[in-house]
Amino acid sequence: MDLNSKDIQLQYEGFLNTPLLWKSDTLFQLQQIELPNGKSTKFNSTIAKNLRLGKRVERFISHELQCYSSNKILAENIQIQNGKTTVGEIDFIIQQNNTPIHLEVIFKFYLYNENVGKTALAHWIGPNRKDSLVEKLTKLKEKQLPLLYKEQTIPYLKKLNLTAKEIQQQVYFKAQLFVPFQLRNHSFKLINNNCIKGFYISFNELLKFNNCKFYIPSKINWLQEVQTQTNWLHFNEFSKKVETILQNKTSPLCWLKQPNGEVYKIFIVWWN
Repeated sequence: MDLNSKDIQLQYEGFLNTPLLWKSDTLFQLQQIELPNGKSTKFNSTIAKNLRLGKRVERFISHELQCYSSNKILAENIQIQNGKTTVGEIDFIIQQNNTPIHLEVIFKFYLYNENVGKTALAHWIGPNRKDSLVEKLTKLKEKQLPLLYKEQTIPYLKKLNLTAKEIQQQVYFKAQLFVPFQLRNHSFKLINNNCIKGFYISFNELLKFNNCKFYIPSKINWLQEVQTQTNWLHFNEFSKKVETILQNKTSPLCWLKQPNGEVYKIFIVWWN
């Protein structure tokens, strides 16, 4: 297995090991898809080296859905056009046990910040504060799912011998969550706490970990679990590298290894 194939396999396993952000329809009345237990952990397709994280996840989801005999993908990445203008995109139309489903898929990294928003859900934001969980849920509810019922979608459904009224709507929403270091043992409302993968700190807090080792994975490898056999950086070298990244107002995901061998996924944030 070449290095790229090995990384892709580890990314796929990290994707599979990330839980759904909530169960059933407990958030915004958005129904999460139910998939059988016992997933195949082998990803045997090829992916271009430069394929970005979001598109990579779409490939992983497509592969996973096809691993179950109960699922059949009828169409994916359907660009809905109004003349030459793209109205939007439908991620998947699948058939699950003979039931047609419009499925929207999301994979996100969110950090908990009590200084943002006024509700428990509104505190979850993107690593660079450019997006939030509430914004994404609202977009799903008000833009992405209603696309099925647009007039411009009818011809695409006709090709599948379907009408919008016979199609159920579900989401496949996974997330890796990170909390402030002091809240790492805290339990959070509304979301699946199994999604919490680590903690985040500011550059100023980094000194607390000066006896640890670090690694900065590329963004496409954010999906991976921490790999212990890697080229770990000592504190001084790491802090110089991470300071340069933070100056660009980018919060990197990093791996941290404590002297006792325990490993963590962490974010170093520029905004705290």
